[in-house]
Amino acid sequence: MTHNVTMANITVRNIPDSVFEKIKFLSEIDRRSLNNEILVVLESGTRELEKKLPQLRHNISIETQIAFWNALSGSWKDSKSKEKTIKEIYDTRSYGRDVSL
Repeated sequence: MTHNVTMANITVRNIPDSVFEKIKFLSEIDRRSLNNEILVVLESGTRELEKKLPQLRHNISIETQIAFWNALSGSWKDSKSKEKTIKEIYDTRSYGRDVSL
């Protein structure tokens, strides 16, 4: 059985020379390609961030969610009344499937 794995590709611009030289030096010491060394550095850095910010492991923090909702608040434009919109939301909700065990 094969698994299809997709990986993102990015271009990083404006890397400070000092950072680039350190990564290049590490790649030579570790006998890795520059690309692989950058991946190792990114993975290491994200592990360190997860130690400091455990919410990165699973979910977006409550504070970040509130900030997103506040940024979106008031930005929706619709000619329908809020009551009609709320009714439409409730009318289209799915309550799941009946399950018998």
